[in-house]
Amino acid sequence: MNLHNTLKEQIKDAMKAHDAVKLSVLRGLVSNCTNELLVLKRKPTDKLTDDEVLNVIRRAVKQRKDSIEQFTKGGRNDLVDSETAELKILETYLPQMMSEEEVMIVAKTKLAEMGEMDKSKMGMFMGTLMKELKGKADGNIVKLVVEKLLT
Repeated sequence: MNLHNTLKEQIKDAMKAHDAVKLSVLRGLVSNCTNELLVLKRKPTDKLTDDEVLNVIRRAVKQRKDSIEQFTKGGRNDLVDSETAELKILETYLPQMMSEEEVMIVAKTKLAEMGEMDKSKMGMFMGTLMKELKGKADGNIVKLVVEKLLT
């Protein structure tokens, strides 16, 4: 069963469990998936591929993280708590991200393949590395690793 169908099925489970937060998050994701279908000029009854659904989930995770940051700055801890709860639910649907050490190994290998680089080619190296690690590693971790290697 693909991820799109799984999300729809889990809405029923959340309703049965009376889990209001999870239900809200899942309904939002399914709605975002339908919107994504329309953006891709497909019928709302079609299904997204797992990669497309993961992109929708990643956007939702990024939105929650941004909201948490803004609410923390504004001193709205009540909203921070609700956003954090939603973020935890969303993160369960994402694949496990690589650690900094794992990214460092891949980056060193890639650097050896590409040859000696200096800080002026950091953007090019970062782009190459991000293509290879798309969906596997957090961009901020990749950036840290690249900065460590090229300084």
